[in-house]
Amino acid sequence: MNFDKELDARGLNCPLPILRAKKALADVASGQVLKILSTDPGSVKDFAAFAKQTGNELLSTAEAGGEFTFFMKKK
Repeated sequence: MNFDKELDARGLNCPLPILRAKKALADVASGQVLKILSTDPGSVKDFAAFAKQTGNELLSTAEAGGEFTFFMKKK
């Protein structure tokens, strides 16, 4: 999937991946896509809730080898 900015939040635990994503989304234009890498298993439900609360669109969630990849589109 194409993305405009990447955020490496691996090794960080809740709530840091969400806080870093919020800051990164502030730096991209509306309609752009942020790729987020995380190793926190709780981030799956955290990013789903974050998307719902903020109106940003969670395009996809994937997991491979304990690493989670999210693509979020800024509203």
